[in-house]
Amino acid sequence: MNERAAGKETSRNVYAFGATSLLNDTASEMAYWILPAFLVSIGAGPATLGIIEGIAESVASFAKLISGYLTDRIARRKPVVVFGYTVANVLKPVLAIATAWWQVLLIRFGDRLAKGLRGAPRDVMLAESVERSRLGGAYGLLQAMDSAGAIVGPSIALLVLAHHGLRTVFWIASIPGLASIIVVSLFARETQRASRWEVGTRDQAAIPKVSNPRLPRMYYYVLFAVALFSLGNSSDMFLVLRAQEAGIPASHAPLLGLVFNATYTAFSWPAGRLSDRVSKYALVAAGYAVFTVVYVVFAFAPSRAALWGMMALYGLYYALTAPVLKALVADNAPPESRGRAFGIFYFVSSVAALLSSVTTGELWRRWGGRLPLLISAALAGFAVVLLFAAPHMKRQSLNADG
Repeated sequence: MNERAAGKETSRNVYAFGATSLLNDTASEMAYWILPAFLVSIGAGPATLGIIEGIAESVASFAKLISGYLTDRIARRKPVVVFGYTVANVLKPVLAIATAWWQVLLIRFGDRLAKGLRGAPRDVMLAESVERSRLGGAYGLLQAMDSAGAIVGPSIALLVLAHHGLRTVFWIASIPGLASIIVVSLFARETQRASRWEVGTRDQAAIPKVSNPRLPRMYYYVLFAVALFSLGNSSDMFLVLRAQEAGIPASHAPLLGLVFNATYTAFSWPAGRLSDRVSKYALVAAGYAVFTVVYVVFAFAPSRAALWGMMALYGLYYALTAPVLKALVADNAPPESRGRAFGIFYFVSSVAALLSSVTTGELWRRWGGRLPLLISAALAGFAVVLLFAAPHMKRQSLNADG
């Protein structure tokens, strides 16, 4: 197969993974938003939901770390990706026959474990499917399709609930779930490990083949900035809680999510493509700056109209950071260590965010919502400074290595 044909074969992964992500997230979001109500219907409550989601997210964090190391050591990553999507989407409809909270826990455990396992190999395959100059656009498209599913899923769930019960939603969610398995199985293509950047190009000098090269200083610099930010990046449900305290009815929570996801979807791909032309560090810093503004406004909650506007702006923060950070990780990691780089990145940010949610909940209980939201804004502000200084640090790091 010649180079042009190989490029087309691997570039199709961008669209294959994008379509898979859209279908999978449609199924996931259909189930996620009705899970609290479903737990109540089988005799559980908010405390049980906290236990289930806490265990599920912790499992996902460790799975991401293990998956990252595994990705660098196996020749074929597609089977792991397909396995992850298959397990998750086979388990989701089983919720329809669950009758006890521990059964829901087992299902969510398997779902999040599968998600953690497939993340790193999929992102590495995507990095190997495009030229370095198109990384941001590729991850941007993937993120846009992902967040589009977060709009389509709840919308379908609302339509179903207008005529049927909660369990019917779980059954119908199996349709896009099954479609995601078919798409990733048939259309995703295995990639050659680290084949694109191992030889000298206009973008990067030749990289010597090393069995397990160490991650560069700039990777850890970015990781530190992300970890610092994540210590203030608590669950988005706290923003919904603050909105309710400001007078926005609880019944409007799905609409807040819709406003947020609409902005997220609209700007993810353009932000990713822009990151291929300008500094990725600056774009992530801009996203963290948006986060700072949003959290300050939510802390003082001047009016309901202001909070609606900030929820829309919050989607821009996600669009400027989620796809661009993935491209930044791939950009800073040696090809043979991208799996490990993604695994550590996901693990550190997930654990820090989990600690943030626990801390925010306790501070909220003792002193109200303003203090923890302002602390989150301050941590984001420090991360902005670190990221704007990153290009200077990178030059120093290159000089030191040279």
